[in-house]
Amino acid sequence: MVRGPALTQTMWTADEIARLCYEHYGTRLPKKGKPEPNREWTLLAAVVKVQLVADWACGGSNRPTQVTKEVVSMGTGTKCIGQSKMRKSGDILNDSHAEVIARRSFQRYLHYQLHLAAALKEDSIFVPGTQRGLWKLRPDLLFVFFSSHTPCGDASIIPMLEFEDQPCCPVSRDWANNPSVEADGNLEAPENKKKCEDLGSPVTKKMRLEPGIPDGVGHHQSFGNQESGPIPPSISGSNLTTQELATVTGMAPSGAKVVDVYRTGAKCVPGEAGDSGKPGAAYHQVGLLRVKPGRGDRTCSMSCSDKLARWNVLGCQGALLMHLLEKPIYLSAVVIGRCPYSQEAMQRALTGRCQNVSALPKGFGVQEVKIQQSGLLFEHSRCAVQAKRADGPGRLVPCGAAISWSAVPEQPLDVTANGFPQGTTKKGIRCLQARSRISKVELFRSFQKLLSSISEDKWPDSLRSLVRKLSS
Repeated sequence: MVRGPALTQTMWTADEIARLCYEHYGTRLPKKGKPEPNREWTLLAAVVKVQLVADWACGGSNRPTQVTKEVVSMGTGTKCIGQSKMRKSGDILNDSHAEVIARRSFQRYLHYQLHLAAALKEDSIFVPGTQRGLWKLRPDLLFVFFSSHTPCGDASIIPMLEFEDQPCCPVSRDWANNPSVEADGNLEAPENKKKCEDLGSPVTKKMRLEPGIPDGVGHHQSFGNQESGPIPPSISGSNLTTQELATVTGMAPSGAKVVDVYRTGAKCVPGEAGDSGKPGAAYHQVGLLRVKPGRGDRTCSMSCSDKLARWNVLGCQGALLMHLLEKPIYLSAVVIGRCPYSQEAMQRALTGRCQNVSALPKGFGVQEVKIQQSGLLFEHSRCAVQAKRADGPGRLVPCGAAISWSAVPEQPLDVTANGFPQGTTKKGIRCLQARSRISKVELFRSFQKLLSSISEDKWPDSLRSLVRKLSS
């Protein structure tokens, strides 16, 4: 396993990263694209640049280090389009979950920083590499990824202890054998639904706030009052299959019993073993690849857990920028906001599943990414909004818009809905103005612009080969 830049507890804390991102969201992002008060919720993700600055004024070999932190990309969103709406032209955003928006916004930032480097600007994050035409990240920089909620998919399959509030009625065996129920997104059997509503518990009241919202509406949902109450304790248990359930239960704090798991709406990819659908903690199989949920139309976008795991092996820069970089751009740490959380599930999803990955090109490898949780709650998270509105009328729904922000001078903000800039009509879909700045085609145009700023005789050989292939 490859180790990233050295990280110490004194450099930054999870709460500092979360607070910085929340403040940036509140002060730098306009109202456009944010949730409607008391009716909508969303998720937030960001990439934070951490720079180590030696304090030369102190002198001596043990001089302290100052740390500066800056948000360089940010994204919000909960939606994902279905397979039938995907386009080969690359002018639509297939996946608008906050984590994916933040990473694509980060790519815009990297494009801009490479442009500065090519223009020999001193304030670029890149310096010339050892090979001709290639660049590398400055050694005093690292990047921290923040998400206000655990990523959908494998990282969200979290053990639930017997003393925790249950998100729904216990799953019945009849329901587990009735696939038609799953299509409606309900977590309890039809015959049990009325019984749940009659219980009169606080959890039941919270359930009534959002009746019948399918998993496919948006990002993985956190149930009950876990975010508004104490943070659930971390559980050590890498597998929740029937065979290993006893091991997981034995590791629960204070001898508490694991009675269930939080559900993820992400579905197993075709060809995987699939979930058992059994009642309780054995409902999900862990460690599997999953696609994001969709209402009716199945999606082709991998879960955020799977994408973060991929970035932890291949980097966040993408294939195009890799032609100009000596090494991939890896995340040094991942910080999760206040929500249902399991350290073991996060480590399993992001790094544990990748340990057997081999035969990678030079410079690539599975990173030992640092994973932490903050105790700070995002103001527009589902549970925060739910707590404010109490028993207010109407449904609490995920925000349909996605916000992209990058630390670039030209049009840093991008607000989309259904994969296109917000307000785009059906007639205007094919116009250049109807392209998100982080869509595949626009990122490719940005790469072309970057190449035009670099003298062709300074291109690396791999880039020459790519250009010849695209021109043929």
